[in-house]
Amino acid sequence: MKKAVVFSPDAPKAIGPYSQALSFGDLVFCSGQLGVDTATGKLAQGVDAQTHAAMKNLGAVLAAAGLGYQDILKTTIFVTDLKDFAAVNQAYGSYFASEPPARACVQVAALPLGGLVEVECVAARQAD
Repeated sequence: MKKAVVFSPDAPKAIGPYSQALSFGDLVFCSGQLGVDTATGKLAQGVDAQTHAAMKNLGAVLAAAGLGYQDILKTTIFVTDLKDFAAVNQAYGSYFASEPPARACVQVAALPLGGLVEVECVAARQAD
């Protein structure tokens, strides 16, 4: 097996020395996506909008790997304030009609660009 870089022009470019995602065999490891609005290049306003933007950015990276939300096995959500947990859950949950992935959600001191939420995931190509 060989690792391969996954890149989507429809998601924000990496702001450091990392790839948007790497695939290895049937697995795809997606780096954390902030709530950046790709139309403006700036953070969306508020935790709800940032969560939706982060999930859309994650979806764009997954699509570049030929996958979708239904292929996610595990996510980690980073928030700067656990008081936003309910709002993040509401927005995040709307991307999973059934069988949501395993997940962790942790509060962190800060996120790049002053973000309020960041979402990363591991997904897998599934046999038909």
